[in-house]
Amino acid sequence: MSRPRTQNVTTDAGEARITWVPATTAPRLVLAVSHGAGGGIEARDLKALAAALPAHGVTVALVEQPWRVAGKKLAPAPKTLDTGWRGLWPALAAPGLPVVAGGRSAGARVACRTAAELGAAAVLALSFPLHPPGKPEKSRADELLGTGVPTLVVQGGNDPFGRPEEFPPGRHELAEVPYGDHGFAVPKRSGLTEAQAMEVLTGAVTGWITSLG
Repeated sequence: MSRPRTQNVTTDAGEARITWVPATTAPRLVLAVSHGAGGGIEARDLKALAAALPAHGVTVALVEQPWRVAGKKLAPAPKTLDTGWRGLWPALAAPGLPVVAGGRSAGARVACRTAAELGAAAVLALSFPLHPPGKPEKSRADELLGTGVPTLVVQGGNDPFGRPEEFPPGRHELAEVPYGDHGFAVPKRSGLTEAQAMEVLTGAVTGWITSLG
């Protein structure tokens, strides 16, 4: 992996942080990905992407929202998350490359809601929370369907927040990590190792992101 560097950014929601993992070949775009409401940038999928994509000309920007930087345990309201993301955007765009907006779970919702207004080149939605567990009637599909840009959803086959077959048709693409839960953990009985599950994920994202523009 490339040598990462951190950058603190002041936003209207507080101080956020970007961990930059630079491309190891000629950089062609930036993938900015943020965490969910229950964890940080140490999530297995974000770490896997930061390890895999720089060799394909992608600089990965791992984004920590102000509430995480401040050490709080609970994420704020979606509006506040959007405010933090908007405040980070100038720093993400500063390298002068197209920026793919992304995130996992709550971070994926933020990327979807703000992509059009911020001028994102595309959206990567990891573990998009289509609905709260057990409440399919409370759908958040409108956020996903309204990105207005090329969008890839990567979803675990057993994600209680929305299994792949629950997603409505739309312009987005969808890749499945077999047997994966909301954090892309796979049970031992599946026959898949975590490394193999992450290879499925990084392979899908690499193929999609290298096809953009």
